[in-house]
Amino acid sequence: MTRGYGVRAVAAVLALSAVLASTACTDEGGAPAPAAPVAGGAAALPGPAPAGLALRPAPSGAPAAPAVTGTLTDGSPVTLADLWADRPVVLVFFSSWCTACAQRQDALSELARTHRDSVVFVGVVTEDEEQDVQRFLREHRVEYPVVVDPDGAIWRSYAVREPPAVALVAKGGALLRGWPGGIDAGALDRALRELVLA
Repeated sequence: MTRGYGVRAVAAVLALSAVLASTACTDEGGAPAPAAPVAGGAAALPGPAPAGLALRPAPSGAPAAPAVTGTLTDGSPVTLADLWADRPVVLVFFSSWCTACAQRQDALSELARTHRDSVVFVGVVTEDEEQDVQRFLREHRVEYPVVVDPDGAIWRSYAVREPPAVALVAKGGALLRGWPGGIDAGALDRALRELVLA
C-alpha cells in the first residue's frame, strides 16, 4: 500500500512539473509571452519631428558628415542621413568594456531622454559581443537606437580610434563638432543649446 502511494505521488509530481514547465513562458490566456524587445533596435528609432521644432541653422562651410548606413542591434537597417533629415543627431561611439563609456552613459541616457523630441541620439558600437552590448544598454537605460559596427568602418569614417567619442551633426547633415575621448552630459547639453537648439 505504501509503495503504491509513493509511485502515485512521484507520478503526480512529475505530471505537475510537466504542466508548470509547459506554461512557464505563457500568459494567462495560454499564449506564449512576448519576447523582450532587443535594446537599441528599431523600436528605439524616433518618430517624426514635432511640428514647429526650432533649430539653429548650420554654419556655412561646415563639412558634411559621413552619411553611412548600418544595422541596428536587432538587425534592422538604418541610414544616418534619414535620421538627420529633420533634426540634429548625436553619435555616441562606445564599447561595453570601456570604463569611461560606462561612467558617462547614465547621464548621457538621461540627456537623450530630455531632448528626445528635438535631437536624435544614436549609439555606434564596435569590437563587442552581442550579449555584452545588451547588458550594457539595459544596465545604463539606453533607450536610443544603436548601430553595430563589427569591422569599425563607421568608426573610421568619423576618425574615431577608441571609445568613447561623440560627434554632433546638424539637421541636414553638417558635421558641427566631434569630441575624441567623449564629453560629459552637462557639457554636451550646453553644446546642443549653443549649436543646434534655438
